[in-house]
Amino acid sequence: MKYVVVSGGVISGIGKGVLASSTGLLFKTLGLRVTSIKIDPYMNIDAGTMSPLEHGECFVLNDGGEVDLDLGNYERYLNVTLTKNHNITTGKIYSHVIERERNGDYLGKTVQVVPHITGAIQDWIERVAKIPVDDTGLEPEICIIELGGTVGDIESAPFVEALRQFQFRVGPENFALIHVSLVPVIHGEQKTKPTQAAIKDLRSLGLTPDMIACRCQEELEVATIEKIGMFCHVGPEQVIAVHDVNSTYHVPLLLIQQKIMKFLSKKLQIKDISQPAIIKGEQLLSKWKKLTSAHDRSFETVTIALVGKYTHLKDSYLSVIKALEHSSMSCNRRLKIEWVESSDLEEETKTADLSKYHKAWHYVCQADGILVPGGFGSRGIEGMIAVAKYARENDIPYLGVCLGLQIAVIEIVRNILGIKNSTSQEFDKDISEDEASVVYMPDVDQVKLGGTMRLGIHSTKFVEDSKWSKLRQLYGGSDAVLERHRHRYEVNPKLISDIETKSGLNFIGKDETESRMEIIELKDHKFFVGTQYHPEYLSKVLDPSRPFLGLVAAAAGILDDVLARDDLNYKGEF
Repeated sequence: MKYVVVSGGVISGIGKGVLASSTGLLFKTLGLRVTSIKIDPYMNIDAGTMSPLEHGECFVLNDGGEVDLDLGNYERYLNVTLTKNHNITTGKIYSHVIERERNGDYLGKTVQVVPHITGAIQDWIERVAKIPVDDTGLEPEICIIELGGTVGDIESAPFVEALRQFQFRVGPENFALIHVSLVPVIHGEQKTKPTQAAIKDLRSLGLTPDMIACRCQEELEVATIEKIGMFCHVGPEQVIAVHDVNSTYHVPLLLIQQKIMKFLSKKLQIKDISQPAIIKGEQLLSKWKKLTSAHDRSFETVTIALVGKYTHLKDSYLSVIKALEHSSMSCNRRLKIEWVESSDLEEETKTADLSKYHKAWHYVCQADGILVPGGFGSRGIEGMIAVAKYARENDIPYLGVCLGLQIAVIEIVRNILGIKNSTSQEFDKDISEDEASVVYMPDVDQVKLGGTMRLGIHSTKFVEDSKWSKLRQLYGGSDAVLERHRHRYEVNPKLISDIETKSGLNFIGKDETESRMEIIELKDHKFFVGTQYHPEYLSKVLDPSRPFLGLVAAAAGILDDVLARDDLNYKGEF
């Protein structure tokens, strides 16, 4: 097993995740099997109870793990299926060690950060790195480890020390370190001092970078590269310039230009790759280059209004954004997202700030399609309901994800069935079950929040009378699909019959028991779809999520063309 660690200095949010994903992708293009591990130095057990505005999106895995959003990057780039154990947090490590101490596993010894915490981290990495994550079912050959946070922070100290020890545990030919740093441009001059200081701090902790990836707004000058190489004690070929490009999907190509694989292959002594694996890797690289070059040549734009509750932090919807990007690239369109805070669409905002209200509705009305993603809590719900009504009545392509499906149902129950005060039990605990459009699922914990929702991969079966469904056609006509879930509420079973009979809204997808509604679709509409599951979690760069593909294609006016394509065979888990 070869290990490549990606760390960061100077500031957080510098792009370690994209660099780690891109590096892993390039190893795959060589014909190697790749896996990824993300280390998060926070005390939470997982990301499930963290606000999207606090830490960005919570990404959900097949096994129900609620993890850091960077694992989504790994899955999208590498086309792998990770587990909750691929996300290591301080909370997980300390819980593991304390449990072992309580069980007497340390034979009465004093339990300390060194060696017990650092040893547990190393054991965890070695164990998880061997888990098969792709369709070969074989043990990976390369493990990319991203160390979250900034080197030098007190929270990261045990992990940095563990990795310092780990390099000797696995041997120098099996360990490489890429340190990502910032090169700011001030008054037109590229400043190297922050990078020099970051590398100095890293070395003082016992880690020496094999490569330094320099993030900069513009291309690095030769003099800047030489200066960093000289004062950071690395060769110029070990300094990688990662400047701003058209999209993050160009980063792997940028790394190829700088021959990053030539250096890493030599450092890690990579050889003896089978010819079939090499050919498979070359085909992957060819597809990637073709997709990015086609995107560069596209000039028509499709505009999607994303109506959400956490739009002030775009990372709250990272997988949604990526799914839209994948779909727009597949449709050969440039994507424009109009960010609309749902509360700005409400009557209260109209009274308090008329210009904000009109501006929000202007974005909605000018958009080619509307997306209402997942979320929690009652804030901004009335604005979402108003948007769903507008999309339904004006034949505007609409996709509702999780909460977005529930919003569409509430709107129809209110405005077509005539139950004016209908809402979700999430927003009104006292509403009667006869009036509630959305109710608590009977099989979830209503008190404990962490890890108690319907989580992970579940089957959704299409009903027999749904051959007409645009979404089912997008799934290649499959009888069932496997998608990832994250919710604790469902459409009220008592209202299903009335909704279908009186409104024309069809519940075309149901869960394994055929009692829980999973997909809605309006028949005589350009594209009006809702999914209780989160299709964005399984969207891949080269295989976009089908509900998102349908939204973008319908918004671009090419849905019929997309449905006629011969590459829509469902590539899910069946």
